[in-house]
Amino acid sequence: MEFVFLLLVAAAGGFFGACVGGNFSFVITGFAGLAATAAGVAGGADVSSFLFSYVAFGPFTGPHVAFTGAVAGSAYAAMKGYTDNGKDIAQPLARLGKPDVLLVGAATGVVGWLLVSYVFGKIPWLGGHTDAIALTVAVLGIGTRLAFADRSLINPEHFNPSGSKLAPHEGYAWVRYQEKPSQLLVLGIFPGLLAGGVSLLLAVNFPGVGMSAAAFPWAISAITIFFLNIGYNSPVTHHMTIIGGLGAMVFYPILAGEKVISAASLHALKVDTALGVDYGLAVGALLIGAVFATISAFLGELSARLFQDRGKTHIDPPAVAIFLATTLIWIVAAMVGASN
Repeated sequence: MEFVFLLLVAAAGGFFGACVGGNFSFVITGFAGLAATAAGVAGGADVSSFLFSYVAFGPFTGPHVAFTGAVAGSAYAAMKGYTDNGKDIAQPLARLGKPDVLLVGAATGVVGWLLVSYVFGKIPWLGGHTDAIALTVAVLGIGTRLAFADRSLINPEHFNPSGSKLAPHEGYAWVRYQEKPSQLLVLGIFPGLLAGGVSLLLAVNFPGVGMSAAAFPWAISAITIFFLNIGYNSPVTHHMTIIGGLGAMVFYPILAGEKVISAASLHALKVDTALGVDYGLAVGALLIGAVFATISAFLGELSARLFQDRGKTHIDPPAVAIFLATTLIWIVAAMVGASN
């Protein structure tokens, strides 16, 4: 009956995401992530793990459930003629007064939960070395487009009529103030450094947080989407911060000569300094994290140009970037003989 219980909750989670809209549901996920991190800092490793697994990144508010429910609901609403924008993940879909739209969100939430719990998270090696939630968000975004809109991933009608076909242009772009290489470079480096710093300090000093520490800067970035939703041009950085944090945590013990990367190995490296870290190793880890965060920034824009800008529905650029960059981090770690 546990399966039935979680299945019903996932249906309600997808329904809820469609009701309030993708961006607002994502902000709520950010607050849930902060609560889970706070539980770990307070010493409740079991509570923190529970909140991450079943609430923030589970069937209640997980992006693979609530956010994808909103994405699918928006695409379906446009197909049915209820709206004229199948990419709109900002507006709550409950405003349409169409139960079928919300039920599509519920069904998608169930599929998202099943994919993470029983498919992508179970793939040998990859399941433990990628972000299964981000992968699911990306895959369901693709499935949504094929089911409800273009019937193809890339619509040639949306190519740039002048210059590079994939270059952003008016009406066919993602975030206009973070699409140039110079913009992506600084947005990758500095949020990456910030995220790497706080993630490393949390992981080393608070074993109850452990490897989930990267969720803290990610949650802050997720909450800033609220500002974007109410009309302020806030940057979209969660695919940079979570990768910057993960990169720093993975490579801090590698620089220390460790081969097994875990919450225990990170906490075991706590030293008698004001911040509990070896500053020389920490600087190196921060820089490595910033490099991966910058790679993720560029992957996000590349995904936007390939998919988001080229169709009538939302295929989430940060989700594509997160699962690719996460996998890349673990591939590089494996190349130097480390494992998680």
